[in-house]
Amino acid sequence: MKDFFKYVLATIVGLILTSVIMTVICIVSMAGMIASENMSQPVKDNSILRIKLQGTISERSEDNNPLTFLSQGEVQDIALDEALIALGKAAKNNKVKGVYLEGGILAATPATLQELRQGLEEFKKSGKWVVAYADIYSKAAYYLCSTADKVYLNPIGMLEWSGMSSQPIFFKGLLEKVGIKMQVFKVGTYKSAVEPFICDQMSDANREQVSSYLNSIWGNMTAEVAKSRKLEVDALNSLADSLTYLSDPEASVKGGLVDKLCYKSQVKEILKKRMGLEEDEKLTFTTIGDVANAESLNEKVKNEIAVYYAYGEIIDERASGYSQEHNIVAKEMAADLQKLAEEEDIKAVVIRVNSPGGSAYASEQIWHEIELLKAKKPVIVSMGGMAASGGYYISCGANKIFAEPTTVTGSIGIFGMFPDASELLTKKLGLSFDVVKTNALSDLGSAGRPLNETECSIIQAHVNKGYELFTDRVAKGRGLPQDSVKAIAEGRVWTGEQALKIGLVDNMGNLNDAVLAAARMANVSKYAVGMYPSPTPWFANLLNQNTNDYMEGQMRSLLGDYYNSFSLIRNIKSQNPIQARIPFDPNIK
Repeated sequence: MKDFFKYVLATIVGLILTSVIMTVICIVSMAGMIASENMSQPVKDNSILRIKLQGTISERSEDNNPLTFLSQGEVQDIALDEALIALGKAAKNNKVKGVYLEGGILAATPATLQELRQGLEEFKKSGKWVVAYADIYSKAAYYLCSTADKVYLNPIGMLEWSGMSSQPIFFKGLLEKVGIKMQVFKVGTYKSAVEPFICDQMSDANREQVSSYLNSIWGNMTAEVAKSRKLEVDALNSLADSLTYLSDPEASVKGGLVDKLCYKSQVKEILKKRMGLEEDEKLTFTTIGDVANAESLNEKVKNEIAVYYAYGEIIDERASGYSQEHNIVAKEMAADLQKLAEEEDIKAVVIRVNSPGGSAYASEQIWHEIELLKAKKPVIVSMGGMAASGGYYISCGANKIFAEPTTVTGSIGIFGMFPDASELLTKKLGLSFDVVKTNALSDLGSAGRPLNETECSIIQAHVNKGYELFTDRVAKGRGLPQDSVKAIAEGRVWTGEQALKIGLVDNMGNLNDAVLAAARMANVSKYAVGMYPSPTPWFANLLNQNTNDYMEGQMRSLLGDYYNSFSLIRNIKSQNPIQARIPFDPNIK
């Protein structure tokens, strides 16, 4: 009987394992078929490159998971690197006759938009046309579409052009209600990341810096749109005082933002005329992916300029489980940079930084690896949407720093936050605590009490030391006296054009400009551009996905613009308590 149960149990286990294995095989096979069906198609003759300006613009294209069709809704995302490659190839590809921009609700950082806009302007130099149409233009989408030769809007459509604003959320009142007090330690008058937890409104210093960089960004946007649309900046600002989504579409035509009101079917007829097609002939559209993946006849060369993408929050090490957020993981980036340093064919490295910062400790480790890399070959930093706080920390030692005029950068400062939940635990929940300890600081960080004076002094000294180290790194990297760095530091956020004037960056320019500079520094005229690190294959995370992915997706959908703010609270306990980061969402929508 004992053997009988043993064999039955073994059979059951075997069946379960077989089922699991077969399920995985089926999923992978199905995904493979879907992936093969979704592979890029050849670009046909007389094609129009259609770019849908909806969703968000990410820094880099990833290895997309073909199983995303199982999720509800359509995930909209434009990869900046892929879009720029596509525009560059479309300008030279005789099969592509023009670009059709389809506006919508788009969100991206100002510098990301600015770089994509430059790509559109560069495309137009080929002599090919650009036409834009939308039922709804968000501010970000219109900023891009204003480059078009003709801009069309639905007769009952919407166009938003109401300037820029920043509306931080403050959690102090909420925390007080639940019995939590944030114990904050910082250096820098303008270091505002802690304000949502200890204030109920913006400080005067924060209001000053936010006003400064918003006006700088808006000034760039209005100047560029004015040039494209042949308008005056003052006229655009006058429109911004009244033009919202609820405005009459005719106001957009009268103001010069739109050329004509028409329906989508009418725009298709306009496109047919541009293409020289008859009414009964169909338009042929191609996609960013198809054009970007079209064959290039570039000459094979040995020398390489490596472009290393460092984007997202800076963290010490990757958390267990699957996350939809892309992070800069100190240990992983350090290992990658070491490999780039040893690769003989790589003559220079361009580090593409797009980060709000993060762990001060992790930032220091990455800075150190960049110094080692710089000792072997030129290192250029290309700042994307933002390179602030920790993002600037890892950038400051480069041989040259390039930024867009609207890049959010600076924020040279350090802070630490330690939640005191003693009131919640003792008064509201009725818990009590006692302690036996061998030394004065054995119970540092105890949940049952706030930090005492000695502990506060120790933590503040640690934060001060971190600030001294940060400003020293900047001073040596930028060739400035440390006192001069401190005068422009204080946690203050600058735009790229402001940072150029005070020496925090060297040149205004995009990623391509940085690559050209790297080649000059490496003294190479013929070279290939390599992209690092390689995207993680979608199937590597397949078995790690769990219900947390679903819950995170639902929270993002529910909270919308508030998701990033609430995630700060959610992650406080798991984060390194000493941070160099900015707190706000810099996207234009």
